[in-house]
Amino acid sequence: MPTLSYDSPPFFRRGPSPFARFVFFGLLSLALLFADGRYGYLENVRLGVAAVLGPLQRAALLPGQAWDVVVTYFASQTRLSAENIQLKQQLLTQGTVVQSARSLVQENGRLRGLLKAHTRYVGNDILAEVLYLGRDPFSQKVFVNKGSTDQVKAGQAVIDDVGVVGQVTRAYPAVSEVTLLTEKDHTIPVKVERNGVRTLLVGAGTGHAPELRFMSANADIQSGDVLVTSGLDGTYPPGLAVAVVAAVERDSGLMFARITCRPLAGVDRSDQVLIVSAPLAGMPARPEETADDDTPKRVVKGRRGR
Repeated sequence: MPTLSYDSPPFFRRGPSPFARFVFFGLLSLALLFADGRYGYLENVRLGVAAVLGPLQRAALLPGQAWDVVVTYFASQTRLSAENIQLKQQLLTQGTVVQSARSLVQENGRLRGLLKAHTRYVGNDILAEVLYLGRDPFSQKVFVNKGSTDQVKAGQAVIDDVGVVGQVTRAYPAVSEVTLLTEKDHTIPVKVERNGVRTLLVGAGTGHAPELRFMSANADIQSGDVLVTSGLDGTYPPGLAVAVVAAVERDSGLMFARITCRPLAGVDRSDQVLIVSAPLAGMPARPEETADDDTPKRVVKGRRGR
């Protein structure tokens, strides 16, 4: 009859006691620490273990890093979308401000030029703003916001920061009509700044350049000459820039040269103008034209009665 065994199976057998193992591994650790600290025996072992475990550590960190990248990407996309919407709204709200600022800079430059012109031509000068064009599309006329209540009178010259724009032709109580120098048959006495040759600048109408008419073919006028007011008509103060000679055509078969000019002032773009008066205070009145006294009179003889 078999005997019963009360011993533990081999796989349930316990080794040394925990205390014995603690003492053993403690002494082993102290020995390894002493040997590594004193003689550096374990340096190569440490490097080998680090080389083996390094890739494993990086592989273990990859899921967390990938998650951080994904979270950061979507957070950045959300933030950038919100900032893009905000910037578009600011662009829409500030677009008009930027455009008006650009126009204000240009207007400031023109006003500075008009201020210089005002200091140069001291007198009854009136700053005006162009309101609208004339009704007739073929007429070169504009209306300004100054009238007879502002001491504006017909015949006064109108200039901008560069030169002559035209002349006041009608003055209403609140507005005034200004005829531009490009109006057909509008005449301005001018002289060539280079040599002082006097002539007349005549407007040719819409779409045509002003001309110097009735100038002989051998007149000393060249392309690029600057024309200024001569002041002989008593309307325009002398020395105001008017135009520059654009082209000179001389034909030996014609008596007069064809000379076209380009206005210097912004006749089609000036928003602010200056209404000036010629200095007529010290000038004598123009004499009236009378018939020549030396003209022989025709004697009409009547019939004698019978």
